[in-house]
Amino acid sequence: MSQQHLVFDVTEDGRAATEPLREDIRLLGGLLGDVLREQEGERVFDLVEEARTRAFAVRRQEVDRAGFAELLDGQTTRDALHVIRAFSLFALLANLAEDLHRERRRALHVASDDPAPDGSLAATFAKLRADGPAPEVVADTLRDAEIVPVITAHPTETRRRTVFDAQSRIKERMRTRERMTLSEQEERDALRDIKIQILTLWQTALIRLQRVQIRDEIEVGLRFFEASLFEVLPQLNARVRRELNEIYPGLDLLPEPLLRAGSWIGGDRDGNPGVDADVVRTASSRAAQTALTHYLRQLADLETSLSMSVRMSPVSDELLALAARNTGDSRDDEPYRQAVRWARGRLQQTYVRFFGAIPEGAKQVDGATAYETPEELLADLDVIDASLRSRGDDLIADDRLLRLREALRSFGFHLYGLDLRQNSDVHEETISDLFAWAGVHPDYASLEEDAKVELLVAELASRRPLVGRGAEFSEQTTRELAITAAAAEAVRTFGPEAVPNYVISMCTSVSDLLECAVLLKEAGLLDPGDGAATCPVNIVPLFETIEDLQVSATTLRAALAVPVYRQLVDSKGGLQEVMLGYSDSNKDGGYLAANWALYRAELDLVEVAREQDVRLRLFHGRGGTVGRGGGPSYEAILAQPPGAVQGSLRLTEQGEIIAAKYAEPPLATRNLEALVSATLESSLLDVEGLGDTAAAYAHLDEIAALARTAYAELVHDTPGFVDYFKASTPVAEIGDLNIGSRPASRKPTEQISDLRAIPWVMSWSLSRVMLPGWYGTGTALEQWVGEDAERLATLRDYYARWPFFQTVMSNLAQVMAKSDLGIAERYSRLVDDEALRERVFGKIVDEHARTVRMFAAVTGHDDLLWDNAALKRSVFNRFPYLEPLNHLQIELLRRYRAGDEDPQVRRGILLTMNGLATALRNSG
Repeated sequence: MSQQHLVFDVTEDGRAATEPLREDIRLLGGLLGDVLREQEGERVFDLVEEARTRAFAVRRQEVDRAGFAELLDGQTTRDALHVIRAFSLFALLANLAEDLHRERRRALHVASDDPAPDGSLAATFAKLRADGPAPEVVADTLRDAEIVPVITAHPTETRRRTVFDAQSRIKERMRTRERMTLSEQEERDALRDIKIQILTLWQTALIRLQRVQIRDEIEVGLRFFEASLFEVLPQLNARVRRELNEIYPGLDLLPEPLLRAGSWIGGDRDGNPGVDADVVRTASSRAAQTALTHYLRQLADLETSLSMSVRMSPVSDELLALAARNTGDSRDDEPYRQAVRWARGRLQQTYVRFFGAIPEGAKQVDGATAYETPEELLADLDVIDASLRSRGDDLIADDRLLRLREALRSFGFHLYGLDLRQNSDVHEETISDLFAWAGVHPDYASLEEDAKVELLVAELASRRPLVGRGAEFSEQTTRELAITAAAAEAVRTFGPEAVPNYVISMCTSVSDLLECAVLLKEAGLLDPGDGAATCPVNIVPLFETIEDLQVSATTLRAALAVPVYRQLVDSKGGLQEVMLGYSDSNKDGGYLAANWALYRAELDLVEVAREQDVRLRLFHGRGGTVGRGGGPSYEAILAQPPGAVQGSLRLTEQGEIIAAKYAEPPLATRNLEALVSATLESSLLDVEGLGDTAAAYAHLDEIAALARTAYAELVHDTPGFVDYFKASTPVAEIGDLNIGSRPASRKPTEQISDLRAIPWVMSWSLSRVMLPGWYGTGTALEQWVGEDAERLATLRDYYARWPFFQTVMSNLAQVMAKSDLGIAERYSRLVDDEALRERVFGKIVDEHARTVRMFAAVTGHDDLLWDNAALKRSVFNRFPYLEPLNHLQIELLRRYRAGDEDPQVRRGILLTMNGLATALRNSG
């Protein structure tokens, strides 16, 4: 995409606002240049500097790409690797500077008298004070409210732990330079420390030699709790509860934490053969171990800080009684320390009971027995808290003790809820195996749906197990039974919150739900009861394809009509969770059709929930990119249809987006605030603003159908399209990038339908087409409007008033701003068939131009990023660093596919993927 679609602020005020960002980029880039010169010599430094200068000239349209390509295409593989690594680090450091600049701008905004920005809790609370609903409505809506970001093992995140650590140290030194007045020597020391980290990065291998194992992914996920979530999530829970109860006094809102943590890492086995029972045990036990280790450290610190003597300040009788249990502690005049040591001793015993080992730094506490539940520990801490407050020591109680109490409320002993996920086809095969062995039916899979449901219902009415001693099953069935048994073990050990949900991929029928229920019964989790079945694990259908989304409400209604299934829902307080899959629907039908199918499905599901008197909680399977449901969370939540949020939602956090949101407390605070703010506003305020929706929904039905047809014409109906895709993108090579434990395809086939959404989206991102995030929309809008000025006015009205349509158009524009058809054209030359190349790429070029044109017509803005100054700034400052990476990726792909067996060529391709993923920030 040429810059003619972006209008940059070159006014004096505009430059002044971004000058600190440019200064940081110049500083970090200069230090990287120094390291490059010192480590690799002047020749390599000059090559990189010339590539940098020419890249910026290309972006300013001062030189053409042909000359730039000539500079890089003739380089040796060794020199190409130097350039790739240099620009990968340029991009990484530019990201870091952008993060710091956002912090800077946010701090300036908070310090000013300007109204709080949308997406902040301050703004949301102001809206509720001014225009909130009646108290009884708030109380009902927020009953059982819960917001759960769920980290997942779909890592397009390619950075290693060493890189994270170096980035964090650079940020801290940069912050110190800005916040403090340093002496000349202190400034030199700060710059030296930053340079050391850049040198470390230069000498660190940026990609792994071996594919990531699931246990590595588990540890990466746990990293973010120590990095930010232990601090930020409980803090926000306390703040939201406090402020909502100030706005609506007397309601006792949010008695349970609003924000919780979830994870799929180690429980999601859909298409991932690496997930087995041992992995489930590892995921659940390491989570609990992380939580208890954190609490033990906090208790040790609390014991040190609560030094108050009873001789100086009286305490409550309850505290004295608690302290007296610690009979081996001689600090009789320091009952707070005695009480905390008692709690610490009991938690140490809990650790021993869970993990069979004594925790590091344990202190002997005579007579201490393990806590059975986190509520028991919380009760002891509440005694300490009440004593402090009874003596006017609220300031002390609101410090470390409050943080520990809120953390315990938020994370329990389990830390996060580990979801299980498996494909419905595997469930059917497993049940068929079980039924055949137990003599229930010799060929369950061959039955019609009604017959399947009848057998499953009968089985769920009986406590009789299907599996007996000496049973022999297929390897898959044995594996599935072991996994559900490991989940049951985790529930018994760490509590029901440890494994709260079982997600069924590709759910299409009632039998898919009941098959899962039978497996949970076999594991001892589901109890048939006496006509009132119960289960601590929610059964969650995942509707993914457009066809499945269209019949999702019918499937749910039919399931709720089955008495045993309704009993399970009722046993959970009438809660029914449904997961919506963004990735496969988008790959299946294209961007606009998928988004509208999801919206329509939510409307239908809300109606079923109302009709059946159940409480619906939606789980959004959003990826990092717009092509996989990504985009700004605040806007995305506000764009949900009326009634779809109702105080609760869960959503996946994937790939490099996890680090972008949760690597540090400031990032986590901003992103979790956005989730909470949007959830409260969508639940409690009228955010749709459409009034009569019938006409708007009918119009989008028509437009989405046109978009799906246009998308299918290219992706599904164009002869040779798959060959074009495989040749013009690095999809085949992505499987070699050791970024995750999951295979690139569900099955070893050549069909796009079997390719996982991550490599599909990532391939188009790296080749700068970004096709999954926009293709088909331009044609649909153009065909629907035609020459009808009234229809165009209707779309403009929707854009002005309808959050869904605004978000669809805004996310589309963000994707197109990252596209670059000049670079994409060079990737298309990797296709040997000239006729195929011209046919497919010609369609892409035409649709791109059409979509840009229709965006301007509908929104009234020629500038794609007119409403996103931060991304525009990023494109301006950072995207020139992509130019050399794209050119060298093309060149190395050409060499590799021509038979160059130099392992450095393959390594260079993987390095370009790493660098481009870093620079794009949400590539897959």
